[in-house]
Amino acid sequence: MNTKIAQVFPRRTRATPDDPLVFTAPPSKILPEADEVHISVAFSYDRDKAERLAEAWRRTGLPVKMGGPTYNEPGGAFMPGLYLRKGYVITSRGCSRKPACWFCSVQNREGSLRELPVTEGHIVLDDNLLACSEAHIRNVFFMLKGQAEKPVFTGGLDAGLLKTWHVELLREVKTRRMYFAYDNPSEYEALVHAGRLLRDGGVSKASSVARAYVLIGFPGDTMEKAEKRLRDAWAAGFFPYSMLYRNEQGEVRDDWKRFQRIWLRPQIVYSLLREGKDA
Repeated sequence: MNTKIAQVFPRRTRATPDDPLVFTAPPSKILPEADEVHISVAFSYDRDKAERLAEAWRRTGLPVKMGGPTYNEPGGAFMPGLYLRKGYVITSRGCSRKPACWFCSVQNREGSLRELPVTEGHIVLDDNLLACSEAHIRNVFFMLKGQAEKPVFTGGLDAGLLKTWHVELLREVKTRRMYFAYDNPSEYEALVHAGRLLRDGGVSKASSVARAYVLIGFPGDTMEKAEKRLRDAWAAGFFPYSMLYRNEQGEVRDDWKRFQRIWLRPQIVYSLLREGKDA
């Protein structure tokens, strides 16, 4: 007999499942037909709301379990549709990058890279897919070829690991969007090299298929430095996507919020980059 799980989240995002047993609020008078309640918390600044939701759901008498990345809980086997909307897929967990990125909790939470059984989905969330074995990567792309939707790699691809055969696979599955990362100026050479490989493989900068996450607003950062990283990502062949740093309380300065909004709107970003305007 399958256990019926009521999935509770502090907030709804694009990745939140949309089935009838998903909730983002306390229980109503009519209780769901569930055997237990799982409260999943991705961000530390959602903990307070999650704790309140847990208390409300405990009053139903159903068993309540809390977990998720914010509790430093490693993920297990990936089950499509559980905690993530159908279409999202994770085929590996962890990262063996040395040194680990200072702002990333993946290695602390998940440990070294481990490959999982490949299940179906077209939005790939792996922490570091390109660090996996060639056999695993090829299995992932074989799965993607059978999907109705063109794949999107939102987990972030490591520019320093990109190889020509990766580019060939990305082109074969007609990738709709792929995200790399550029947060540290010392990694710029690797980003430039990855940009060249992609262009040689037919992925043009103008297509915006290749994008780069650029972390902004972290301690010691300035808007001048952040804008330079964003523009440098474009020069390397990637459409920049600004990612705003938040502390554990989720606090962000208003001026950084305004700065990020400018660098998230594609039409404005194109204008700034192509015409050399200041943000």
